[in-house]
Amino acid sequence: MDLRYGINPQQRAAAAAPTHPGRWPIRVLHGSPSYINMLDALNGWQLVSEAGKALSRPAATSFKHVSPAGAALSGPVDDVTAELYGIDRASVGALTSAYLRARDADPKSSYGDFAAVSHPVDAELAELLTRVVCDGIIAPGYAPGTVAALSKKKNGRFLVMEADETYTPPRREAREVFGLRLTQRRDEVTLSTALLDDVVCGTLPTAASEDLLLGLIVLRYTQSNSVCYLRDGATLGIGAGQQSRVDCTRLAGAKADTWWLRRHPAVRALAFHPGIRRQDRINWQIRFIEGDLTPDESLRLSTALSTPAPELTGRQRATWLAGLDKVAFVSDGALPFRDNVDHAHRHGVRYIAEPGGSIRSAEVRDACREHQITLARTGLRLFHH
Repeated sequence: MDLRYGINPQQRAAAAAPTHPGRWPIRVLHGSPSYINMLDALNGWQLVSEAGKALSRPAATSFKHVSPAGAALSGPVDDVTAELYGIDRASVGALTSAYLRARDADPKSSYGDFAAVSHPVDAELAELLTRVVCDGIIAPGYAPGTVAALSKKKNGRFLVMEADETYTPPRREAREVFGLRLTQRRDEVTLSTALLDDVVCGTLPTAASEDLLLGLIVLRYTQSNSVCYLRDGATLGIGAGQQSRVDCTRLAGAKADTWWLRRHPAVRALAFHPGIRRQDRINWQIRFIEGDLTPDESLRLSTALSTPAPELTGRQRATWLAGLDKVAFVSDGALPFRDNVDHAHRHGVRYIAEPGGSIRSAEVRDACREHQITLARTGLRLFHH
C-alpha cells in the first residue's frame, strides 16, 4: 500500500506492507493515510481493542502524534461535555459517550486527532465525527451509511479504516533504523486486575482497580516515559515522552487540574459571542484557567466574549481543586523518587499502580502511606517507543 508520505511531507515513496503476504490487520475504506496516520491507527486500535475486552465496555481513544491525548470507557457524559458538543447527555449512546469522554480529557490536544473505537461505528458517532475536527477513525466495522457520511468530511480527505478483529500479530516484531534491523518478541503479557494483587499499603476498591487497569492499557501504547491520571473510567491527563518521570507526572497533573477547572462555575460562565467556534472556546477556556495571558491574548479574549470575564482568583482555584478526589495514577516505569507521589497527591490521587523495584521503593511506599494513598506494585514495566 502506498502512503501519502512518510513522517514528514518531504519523505516521499512511503509504503506499508503486511509481514505475512496477503494478511492485512486493517483495510482502508476511504482516504489516503500517511505514515503517522498508520502509526496512530494501529496503536489506537490495539489500545481500544485491549481495553474493551479487558473491561467489558466499549472503549475509545483520541490519538495525536503517536500517543493518546485521551482514552475512556463508555459512561456518563457530564453537563460540561454535553453542552460543548451539543448532545443530550441522557440519551447519548455507549460508543459515542466513550469517544466524547476520551476527547474531553485534553480537548486542546485532540484537535485534529485520529479516533479509534472498540465497536462498530453507529450513525450517532458518525454524525458527531462530522462535527468535530478529526482526521480519521479506525473501528472493527461500520453501520450502513456511516462510511459514506464520513467520506464527505474534510472535502473527501477524512480517513476511514477498518480493523480485522480476528487478526493475530506475529510473535516477533522488527524496526529498521539507520541501516540496522532491530527485532524483539512482542509484549504479550495479559493485562488484568490480577496485576494489582500486590497492594503494599491501603485498600483498592473495584472501581479504582478498573481505573488502574485502564491506565496500564493506555500506557502500553503511549510514548515513554509516561504516566496517566484517571477517574470513573476515563483519563484526566496523560503525560508522554518525557525524559524525566517527575516532569511527566507534573505535566499530566496540570492537564488533570485543567480538566477539573473547566467544570468551575467561573469558567462555565464565560459568555462567548455566537460566532466563536467550539475549538476557539475550548482554547480560550484553557488559557483563562492558566491565567498567564499575554496583553494580545487578553485583548482577543475580551473581543471573543459578549460580557466581561468573571473573576477566578488563586483562592477560588485552590478551593475548587481541593474537590478533585479519588483519582487513580499509573506509571509505565518504576517511580524512582517520592517526589512523583508528592506531586500526584496534589491532583487528588488516592490510588497508584507502578512496577516497583527502584532503589528508593521504600521511600515511595512511605510517601504513599503519609498521603493515605493506596499503592499497588505490578512488577511489570510497560515502556513503548
